[in-house]
Amino acid sequence: MKNLQILSDKVAIGLSLACAIHCLAFPLMVILLPAFAALPLTDEAFHIWMVVAVIPTSLYALSLGCKQHKRYQLIGFGLAGIACLILALVLGEMLLGEAGEKILTTVGVVLLAYGHSQNYRLCRQQIDCACPE
Repeated sequence: MKNLQILSDKVAIGLSLACAIHCLAFPLMVILLPAFAALPLTDEAFHIWMVVAVIPTSLYALSLGCKQHKRYQLIGFGLAGIACLILALVLGEMLLGEAGEKILTTVGVVLLAYGHSQNYRLCRQQIDCACPE
């Protein structure tokens, strides 16, 4: 169970970082390599699928970790990050503008990655875990 929790933290951090890289670096990649514009990564479907993947992974990893180390404020970081990602998706570029959407997404990713990195660190420090290995 502990290995599954650690793996899910790593996956959630990876998904969050992939979302940030897509949001911040993809426009630069399209400018430098115009062939990237033909990829289906530019539409909102990518954002939807990333959020759909991030939510259950994050909730699972954070809840398992918080049961071990009892630092429940990390769930708050995770929920705040998820809320930012959902707001960026729902409000989108039309209401927030391109910069606003990127800022809100980046804030969400940072909050989520921080919560998961702290969760991962605390779970790795647990010596007397009641969870089966």
